[in-house]
Amino acid sequence: MTKAPETVDNVLLTASPLPFMAPQFDKLKTSDYLPAFEQGMQEQKAQIATITNNSEPATFENTIVALEKTGAILDRTQRAFFNLSGLISDDNYTSIEEQIVPKLTAHQDNIYLNQKLFSRIQAIYKNKAALTGEDLRLVEVYYDRFVRAGAELSAADKTKMRELNGELAKLETSFSQNVLKSFKDDVIVIEDKALLDGLSDSDIASLAAAAKDAGKTGYMITLVNTTTQPLLSSLKNRDVRQQLWETSAYRAMDTNAPLNIKIAQLRAAKANLLGYPTWAAYSLGDQMAKTPEAVYGILDDLAPKALVKARIEAADIQAEIVKDGKDFKLEPWDWAYYAEKVRKAKYDLDDSQVKPYFEMNTVLNDGLFFAMNKLYGITIKPRKDLPVWHKDVSAYEVFNKDGSAIGLFYLDPYARQGKRGGAWMDELVTQSFLKNTKPVVYNALNIPKPAEGQPTLMTFDEVSTMFHEFGHAIHGLFSQVNYPSLAGTATARDFVEFPSQANEDWSIDPQVLANYAKHYKTGEPIPAELLAKVLKSHTFNQGFGTVEYLAAALLDMEWHSIAAGTEITDVAAFEKQALAKHGLDYTPVPPRYKTTYFSHSFGGGYSAGYYAYLWTEVFAADAFSFMMDHGGLTLENGQKYRDTVLSKGNSQDLMQDYIDFAGKKPSTDALLKRRGLVN
Repeated sequence: MTKAPETVDNVLLTASPLPFMAPQFDKLKTSDYLPAFEQGMQEQKAQIATITNNSEPATFENTIVALEKTGAILDRTQRAFFNLSGLISDDNYTSIEEQIVPKLTAHQDNIYLNQKLFSRIQAIYKNKAALTGEDLRLVEVYYDRFVRAGAELSAADKTKMRELNGELAKLETSFSQNVLKSFKDDVIVIEDKALLDGLSDSDIASLAAAAKDAGKTGYMITLVNTTTQPLLSSLKNRDVRQQLWETSAYRAMDTNAPLNIKIAQLRAAKANLLGYPTWAAYSLGDQMAKTPEAVYGILDDLAPKALVKARIEAADIQAEIVKDGKDFKLEPWDWAYYAEKVRKAKYDLDDSQVKPYFEMNTVLNDGLFFAMNKLYGITIKPRKDLPVWHKDVSAYEVFNKDGSAIGLFYLDPYARQGKRGGAWMDELVTQSFLKNTKPVVYNALNIPKPAEGQPTLMTFDEVSTMFHEFGHAIHGLFSQVNYPSLAGTATARDFVEFPSQANEDWSIDPQVLANYAKHYKTGEPIPAELLAKVLKSHTFNQGFGTVEYLAAALLDMEWHSIAAGTEITDVAAFEKQALAKHGLDYTPVPPRYKTTYFSHSFGGGYSAGYYAYLWTEVFAADAFSFMMDHGGLTLENGQKYRDTVLSKGNSQDLMQDYIDFAGKKPSTDALLKRRGLVN
């Protein structure tokens, strides 16, 4: 029998022959996706049927392990498509996503609402006392996953669940596509160069290049994913600052506000169907925090402390406005510009003095990779022979101290059209002893690309982000787990950000800084006096940073704390009321993300979960403090952390991982010092 035309040479239908099964990006075509999705779903459907029709009693091997082995084609296709759709999206990806998401949602429902399959899992779960270690953990995870998906519902309620899931899948896809579209559409084009006064020559050249690439004349400012935009700290023209801030703060309002309301209402209805009072209660049920009350407790405890700090910062900024000969009241589009003046005055520190010492390749190789070698003994070597998805992407192979291979790492550093905002890590291949796979992971950043021939000079925030995302990467790379469902970063949301935030702090380790903070032209190390100012100013503006984060985290929680049937008509009014409830309706400091572009909450997997960055920062700060008390950047510290935390994935209790590392549960003391909220 001959193959159908659409399956001929479809690289998704068989395992990649490349090292570590890395995707064949050079051979992958968008026309491959739909046939591969269809074949993948059919393959997994047949494999599930084999499991459920097995006449033998359910066992761990013939049911749970068998489930872990299903869906190879579908897994390969989903990883390729959904990763690349956030990296190089175009109309083809958008169209495919609209077609396939409803089918994938129905396919998942067919698995998790399959009564025969659940009965087998239930039988194993009831006899779980015979299991130990990772096997026991996997059974508990599967059982919980099925129950939370609705496996115990009546037939009628399962039908309702399918309807809710189908509608949510469509709305969440539309929301994410609208956000991605806004990066292309919500731009500011400046024709008069004088209006860009305050920007560096390289910044202006980048804006001119962006305009040219988009077929526009003048200078084009594109948005990053957060409310506050980086250029606000430099633009002297207040009207341009206001235009930039408002374009950011009110983006996607017309398209996404109705979707936000509907998504929140449908999630509340789904939670109610499953027996939970709110989506937040449901969403937190399998997280470390467990309950909304625990989350509100930690957020509301920190909010007044952060607001006090922010108001002190605001007073300093208002004084700087007066000193500048102006008489206007501080507005959100003024904060970054005048905060920079305060920083210069307080620390005699100018960002333009600092950036020449943070050239991207030097930061990467002599900073990040150097630190990882010192801490873990690993080496990271370019693999220029491997295909990549864009010319700006670099591939690397990662090796242990003994020379054995760990896996592959890709870095996609620059912002561009078709790439979603922010920074993230994901796995293209997950580590698993069961499947004999080694990890293939990537980091995506959104650093503005300089004009042709110019160096990429980073802000210190961008340096921190690079270290942060590689913390996720090593979590995936160092995984040593049998089952893919438990491997790498497949942990609770309020644990997965711990390794990433812990890795940030190595960017300011004196030994690491001395190795990478060098002038891109002369190679001279950053002067000790300037470095001292950088380190001293590290906690500057943390009142603002903490309040904008808390405001977003509380917005996320409030949207998902509504009861089923709640009527909401106005997104902006809901935001204002939610922030006022927690004392954070403070005009000069807006939420880091407003509702209509809050992708973590409405498009990603962090609904009622954005608090996780703060929750895990407690772990990160405590862990770093522990390492500093035990010698700092040493192989001994790195090996212990790797053995007890990074290698474990979700194969055992996550709090126990931390206790195994530090000997105790974490406290908030180091976090408050880290954020400069206490001395």
